[in-house]
Order: sequence, then C-alpha cells, then structure tokens
Amino acid sequence: MILLLSLVIVFSVIAFFPTFSDAQSEPKTFVTHSGAVVKTSGEILDPLYTSATVEFDPMEYLRDFNYGQISQLEDGTTLREFTIIANDDKIMEVSPGIFYNVWTFNGTVPGPTIRATEGDIVRIKFINNGEKEHTMHFHGIHPAGMDGVFEPVGGNGGQFFYEFEAGPVGVHPYHCHVMPLEEHIVHGLYGVFIVDPKEGRAPADEMVMVLNGLDTDFDTENNFYAANTIPFYYQHHPIQISTDELIRVYVVNMVEFDPINNLHLHGNLYKYYPTGTDVVPSFYTDMITLSQTERGIMEFEYQYPGKYLFHAHKVEFSEKGWIGIFMVNENKKGVESEGYGS
Repeated sequence: MILLLSLVIVFSVIAFFPTFSDAQSEPKTFVTHSGAVVKTSGEILDPLYTSATVEFDPMEYLRDFNYGQISQLEDGTTLREFTIIANDDKIMEVSPGIFYNVWTFNGTVPGPTIRATEGDIVRIKFINNGEKEHTMHFHGIHPAGMDGVFEPVGGNGGQFFYEFEAGPVGVHPYHCHVMPLEEHIVHGLYGVFIVDPKEGRAPADEMVMVLNGLDTDFDTENNFYAANTIPFYYQHHPIQISTDELIRVYVVNMVEFDPINNLHLHGNLYKYYPTGTDVVPSFYTDMITLSQTERGIMEFEYQYPGKYLFHAHKVEFSEKGWIGIFMVNENKKGVESEGYGS
C-alpha cells in the first residue's frame, strides 16, 4: 500500500511539474574568475562570468584612481566632478562558484577610489538606480548638509549633489549611511576617498587595498575575507613590484561583524601613517591592527627580489581568503616610480 502511494506521488509530481524536472537536468557551463570552466546541472544564480565577460578585476582596481573631470572655478580653485551610481540588484561571482547579491557604487565592490588634492572642490552627482534608499557618507570635514545621513536618496533614479572642499589630507572611507547600516555595508556600498597634500608626496608605486568580508549565508558571520573583495586573488595573481622602489599602500578596513582586522607584511617593515593625516610616520612595523573603518598609509621598499606574503595575522581571516603575495622583481636601471596626483 505504501509503495503504491509513493508511486502515485512521484508520477503526480512529474505530471504537474515537467519543466522543473527538465531544468534540474539541463547542463550549464560558465567560467569562473580564475578561468576554470565549470559544468553543472545544479542551481546557479545567474552566472555572469562567461568566456567573453570577466567582471571585477582586483588587479585593475588596485591601481585605479578616479581624479574626476577637472576644471577651474573663477577664483582659480580646482573643481573635480564625479558621477557615482548606486545599484542593489547586481549578482557577482565573489569566489569560484559563489554568486552574491552585491550592492555597488559604479558597478563594483569596493566603489571607485576618488582622489583630490586638499582644497579642491569636490562635486559628486549621485544617482540611485537601486530599489532601496541610499546615500554617500564621506569621512572627513564637510558641511552638515553634505554628510549623507539625513538626506536619503530614493531609488529608481533619485539624485543628489554632494559638494565640499577636500580635506583633511589622508585616506578616508565613504559608504552608504542608510539604516539598517549593517545591511548596506555588508552588501558592498563603500569605497575610498584620498586627499593628497598640496605639496604632494614622494613618487611611488601606489595601490589601494580595501579589507572586506563576505557573509554569503546571512548568519551575521563572514564566510570569506579578502583585500579588494575576491578571496585569495592576490595569492593566485601576485602583485608585481620592483626592488628599491617606494611602494605606498592605502589600506582601509571595511570588515563588518568582526571587531578587528590586521595586516602583516613578510620580509620587511613599513612606515605607517594612521589615517594619513600626518606626513611623519607613527610606526615602523610589520603589522598593524585595524577596527572597522580604521585606515592608514603604508610605505616600504623591498631590497631583495622574490616572493613575499602579506596577510591578516588573524589566522581565520587569512585561511578564508585575506592573503596575497608581492612578487618583487629586480629593478631595471632607469625604471621610474609611478607618478600620481594628475
């Protein structure tokens, strides 16, 4: 009797849901960010990576600085204009085979690294193309009405213009400040704002590392950790640098849920400028500890060529993705350091 009843249920399911049965057995093929071709008949959330399209590249983000559209005001002050667009419906592969609903500024997590010189006027046309309300809250000094807290911008094309004088000198985060704030941060609505001193800094090979975590099962604990979103990316794709060349890293900790993060450099020590607001380093060390949104500037040179790790010394974080490699190459005579501030 039980066997007969089971057969009736099975045939009934197939009769009423034939397309469901076909969908589960249909093979699908996609390419992960590491280049692996994956075939599966399992469930995939809108795979965006194909052989023709590769999304967010942490290596490109590392040295990509957005100086805006530059013009001069009547009094000679430099005006830098930016357009930032928020979205909250994007699905991105954040680890091979793991697709996650990221909320983005200009399509990426982290958002673009915005850069200005102290005293410049920064004007940002903010467009919210998401469904939820969003804002841009800049750390730094600005008028109350430009704080991105009490001016929520509605979705589906809502707009707001932020305008303020760039300052103080340093590296500052920006992020959405709409409640529940935790939700907006963990989905990725943040980026970096660099304010250069008027007198400039020494020429260097510059890069940005945003330390972040990914809670892919929504249990308020991070499943992955990374510098610039993709776990283990800089371990599999070492960052190429040269001996005897000044390296400057702007590091910002945007990990939510965990109270601290840290950064340890192998085979070397670095000068560290907390928040980057002072031109005199506070530490000469191989490890710093950062709470949420703490940030600073690291400067160092490698004397010896070879492969050197950098990672969180919180072992759980490094074993879940927050780890990378500097590949230090022999500096060729005549190679110049990267310029900046243009």
